[in-house]
Amino acid sequence: MATVPTAIPPGSPKKTKRGSFFRVMAQQKYLYFMSIPFVLWAFVFSYLPLWGWTMAFQKFRPGRGFFEQEWVGFDNFRMLFEDPMFYQVLRNTLAMSVLGLVAGFTVPILFAILLNEVRQMAVKRFVQTVSYLPHFVSWVVVAGIVTKMLATDGTVNGLLLGIGLIDEPIQFMAQGNLFWYVVTGADMWKEMGWNAIIYLAAIAGISPELYEAAKVDGANRIQQIFHVTLPGIRTTFVILLIMSIGHLISIGFEKQFLLGNSLVSDYAQVLDLYSLNYGLNLGRFSFGTAINMFNSAISIVLLLAANGIFKRITKESIF
Repeated sequence: MATVPTAIPPGSPKKTKRGSFFRVMAQQKYLYFMSIPFVLWAFVFSYLPLWGWTMAFQKFRPGRGFFEQEWVGFDNFRMLFEDPMFYQVLRNTLAMSVLGLVAGFTVPILFAILLNEVRQMAVKRFVQTVSYLPHFVSWVVVAGIVTKMLATDGTVNGLLLGIGLIDEPIQFMAQGNLFWYVVTGADMWKEMGWNAIIYLAAIAGISPELYEAAKVDGANRIQQIFHVTLPGIRTTFVILLIMSIGHLISIGFEKQFLLGNSLVSDYAQVLDLYSLNYGLNLGRFSFGTAINMFNSAISIVLLLAANGIFKRITKESIF
């Protein structure tokens, strides 16, 4: 006698998924326990401070309770968008961010590829070690080195005068139109070797059989780079690029603060430095919070937009 198949209860798939989740959680309980400190750290330092965004909608006065503050709605944002300096600061931020994004990706990738082509392991290790040492040097020290090298009697002017490219020293640190390139060059020198590490790791993960197959097909070293190495690190490149676009206007202020001076202030002001100078330093805590809130909102929009574009074009994304 044929048995009649019983109907599957509507909620059973969910129960199965829920049961499998708890089963995996029980199997990997030690990994979950190990992640608890990092989750707490992220919550305390990254999510809990979001409560402070309420200051952007207040005329905040220190010493008063939360319900004693004067609520002003979007007045701080209106003052921000009506300030002519804001658009100058935004221009500087975007200009240095784009220059840093271009140089921060092309140069480390090129350096990693060239370093990967070095066959002498001793030379390769030495160059790699020397290249990422500046990452551990404080920006205070780096700014001092860059300022000395670019002075009128510094190494760069001496070299340019020696080979006859210029007739008189260039005042690099006193010309606003050169400040963006000085910051980009200093940042590239400091972080190039460190940023190349992840690309070297991605290149090391490429199967040697692909290079052997390319050699059998007659590909030379340059063709192997274009047809094997670059496609092999494409996923790493796309993910890092998406994350960098998300931080496009969150470039900090250390470089600009330490390398800038009164002669180049119109080109050195960025959003974070603007928030510090015209927010916290003047006791305008609500105005400074509004600037940082705008910064975070734009970063989220850029991240989602970049992720969506690359997901549509390359079928790769971070979520």
